[in-house]
Amino acid sequence: METTFKDIEILAPAGNEEMLKASVFAGANSVYIGLDGFNARKNADNFTLEKLPEIVSFCHARDVLVNVALNTILFDRDISSFKTAVTHLAAAGVDAVILQDLAAARIVKTLVPEMPIHASTQMAVTSLSGAILLRDEGFSRIILARELTKNEILHITQNCGVETEVFVHGAHCVCLSGQCYMSAFFGGRSGNLGDCAGPCRLPFEIDDEFGSFLSLKDLSLMDYLPELREMGVACVKIEGRMRTPEYAAAAVNAARLSLAKTAYDKELLTLAFSRSGFTDGFYKNDYLNEKMFGSRTEKDGKLTKEILPTLRALYRTELQRVKVDFIFKLNDNTAYLAVTDGTHTCSATAQTGEEVANSPIDDAAKKSLNKTGGTPFICNKISLDISSNVFFSSAQISNLRRDVLDMLLAKRAEIKPYAVFGDTIVSVKREKPEAPLLYGRFDGDMPSLSTAEKFEKLFFPLKSAKAIPEEYRSKSVLSLPPAIFEEDEISADIQTAMALGFTAFEVQSICAIPLVKSASDNAVIFGGFRLNITNSISADYYRTLGIEQAILSPEITLPAANNIGGIFSGIIGYGHLPAMIIRSCPVMNVKNCASCGGKTSLIDRKGEKIAISCNGTGANGTREIYNPLPVYMGDRMHEAHTDFVTLFFTSEAEREIDEITEKFINRLPLEDAFTRLQYFK
Repeated sequence: METTFKDIEILAPAGNEEMLKASVFAGANSVYIGLDGFNARKNADNFTLEKLPEIVSFCHARDVLVNVALNTILFDRDISSFKTAVTHLAAAGVDAVILQDLAAARIVKTLVPEMPIHASTQMAVTSLSGAILLRDEGFSRIILARELTKNEILHITQNCGVETEVFVHGAHCVCLSGQCYMSAFFGGRSGNLGDCAGPCRLPFEIDDEFGSFLSLKDLSLMDYLPELREMGVACVKIEGRMRTPEYAAAAVNAARLSLAKTAYDKELLTLAFSRSGFTDGFYKNDYLNEKMFGSRTEKDGKLTKEILPTLRALYRTELQRVKVDFIFKLNDNTAYLAVTDGTHTCSATAQTGEEVANSPIDDAAKKSLNKTGGTPFICNKISLDISSNVFFSSAQISNLRRDVLDMLLAKRAEIKPYAVFGDTIVSVKREKPEAPLLYGRFDGDMPSLSTAEKFEKLFFPLKSAKAIPEEYRSKSVLSLPPAIFEEDEISADIQTAMALGFTAFEVQSICAIPLVKSASDNAVIFGGFRLNITNSISADYYRTLGIEQAILSPEITLPAANNIGGIFSGIIGYGHLPAMIIRSCPVMNVKNCASCGGKTSLIDRKGEKIAISCNGTGANGTREIYNPLPVYMGDRMHEAHTDFVTLFFTSEAEREIDEITEKFINRLPLEDAFTRLQYFK
């Protein structure tokens, strides 16, 4: 039975060819694939550029859209090969590309302006302002952060003026996507480069209790798909390019049934893959509890293996979804059959036999033409024009049907490439400064006045505005939260700060830029390291958005940082950097807010103590997990030629701040254990 879906799209994963077939045959409206390189699932099988036209043809013939994930950060060394990849995508006629890096957006919109671009969930769009900004920059769809509640999704969707896409099933990263550096910091494998090692799935200890305290259960919003459609969401997305074809088929099937308001088999979906069940905690605004967390057990894996034959039946034959009309004519000499999908028409003829009295050709023709099983086509209407009683068998009609449907499938599979325009992008060069300026960032204790005078700029949290001494304010920059869910609260804090005389603000997400700009035309905007700037094109792009200075990503190498142009930029020279920002709370696995105090620690399997800091449980409340080793570059600063360097203080006491600053200025080594991050990788 065919089901027609209106105004919403089921987007399914395709990590390899078998999963592609499973997703399509099970009834997905679109698929998303990755290429070798430039996608956030480096360890999936992915597809080659040479294979891409075949994939697009297969999908387009079946009314299935193809989105290509190019959602990693780019380095200057990647730009040339990225441009080549984009021209291949244009030639293959893909339907959209999914992007994280603004450099990628500029390249695509310059070379192939007609190709739609979608903002990856890696861009961490958590509020309306970010969605509107990206809409104005040419993005045709915003893939929202997975941490949003129902009301937050509704508010963005109904007010942003652009399509929204919502993850409804699959793996849940505990950290806000695009903001996780744990794998890079702990093991040198970057999630922003598609190479996450998944350290969050490992066991940890909190207060002598052990568990998978950073591992969220898989997300599943299958029960709410009709509701999401009513809210105006354009697309519901299934995560899982590194999973199995059986998993993809099970999720697509459940989504189709849910949208048709028909019961789906929840147990079957759970058995296909789960981490001891599912969670809908964010959507229901019920995420500050232990119910969010779960791990994949041996029992889960065993049950999945047992159910695989049942799951394969979901895509053994493909869903018939393309409606066609047949026109069959029969005269004394010729049988004629045409088929149309409303856009394309294909026809074939055959010679007839001798006249036969009372031949029941009408019923035979209808019966034969309705047999479209095993194809993506389903018969919608049959028109008969029979003016003779000549012999023409059901088998002959079936042969004509197969011929015209094969021709129609081939016609629908024809590639429609995009026009490619000349490359007018110029990477901005930079002049190396004599020595980097020294900036200081303070989340806890403030520096002594004598130490503060050694910094060109002082950075403090926006919430600290009233507590900042007046003698510091003239060179202070107030940092907005790294994740913004409730904009009115942040806007009010900006206004309060401006009334106190502050005019400079640091933004740490795409959502924060419009909030500062709307508060004042004269505000000076700095970019935090969470903007993930790793190349000169994105640096220049952020400059055009109003950012005057920016800290480069901590995942960049020092030689690459030294050559970044397009914006006044710097690196982090010291600090226990946030490795994760989390809206849920891992500490809830062990204790509640009343017994926590906002400061606690995880202990990993190596005995390393990992600090967790809570900044509140309200709408904008998040938890941050810090790298236990500080980065330190004081004794290597002779190799740094950036415009500035920032010392990032978190839990250090005033005395430690003074000592570390003095040591850094004098280019002395740090005696305690430290890391160089990726600077010399």
